[in-house]
Amino acid sequence: MRPFLFLVSFLFLFTSCKAQKQGSTFSVMAWNILHGANDIESGPENAIRIIKEIDPDIIVMVETYGSGKTIAGALGYNFHLIASEGTALDDTKVNLSIMSKYPFGKRIDTEHPFYLGGREILIDNQKVRVFSNWFHYLPWNDEPEKMGKTVKELLAWERTGSKYEMIQKVLPYIKKYAAQADSIPMIFGGDMNAPSHLDWGAETKDLHNGLVVPWYSTKVLEGLKLRDSYREQNPDPNTHPGITWHTKGKNDSHRIDYIFYRGPQLKAITSESYKVFFNEPLSINGKEIMYPSDHGIVVTTFELY
Repeated sequence: MRPFLFLVSFLFLFTSCKAQKQGSTFSVMAWNILHGANDIESGPENAIRIIKEIDPDIIVMVETYGSGKTIAGALGYNFHLIASEGTALDDTKVNLSIMSKYPFGKRIDTEHPFYLGGREILIDNQKVRVFSNWFHYLPWNDEPEKMGKTVKELLAWERTGSKYEMIQKVLPYIKKYAAQADSIPMIFGGDMNAPSHLDWGAETKDLHNGLVVPWYSTKVLEGLKLRDSYREQNPDPNTHPGITWHTKGKNDSHRIDYIFYRGPQLKAITSESYKVFFNEPLSINGKEIMYPSDHGIVVTTFELY
């Protein structure tokens, strides 16, 4: 009898540990919807249809501009507008927002809500800090490899515009929460309007006029041990470029929208991107939906332990 009881106890402990190791799986979507998705006919409705087909658990949205409350309400998400408390949820001047199927915890406010803010999200009673982000596009060049600059000159040029100034203003917040990510995991996503150093390495130098450029805008996040979930899951930028910005008729394609993360309890398990030209049909799940934005979508699935 005792050997039988021992075997039953062992199997119970084994299966319990296995279940604990599997963790909670959830997906995060980062999308700049462009002017509240209002630049095409039925744009917000199309955004709702696209999100419904992708079915993410959490959305970090950029260029919300009054449409977020309607989109979240139509899909049954909790909605957080990144603005000072008391701001009308349909305020057309507010850029960033977060939507979640999970309940919200504490607000994470910054002094610069137009380009960074967050919210605690409770996933199976575990806290995850989720941030929505936007940085200015300047300085920008469609093909920086053709500017006639050395790597050193390109890195100096990168620091000449509004983007670098914005990063410096919110970097203390990013550092603070990244330093706490060992206890409370952190997800940072949105539109950085900047190419990644991970896409400009030795393996892609033939595409970039022989240049290998450690772009500051993404390199600074890597220095804080934030991990680029898309490139982590799709390590070859030649086969999986993950383009999220490309204007029809121009040679300006880049990956500029991201989902970064940090925390030992958090692991990215898949990541994919979606991109079609503005006001052209996105084919998804056998449906065609006119695309209301000029930015692509990034979706990363995580496991939380």
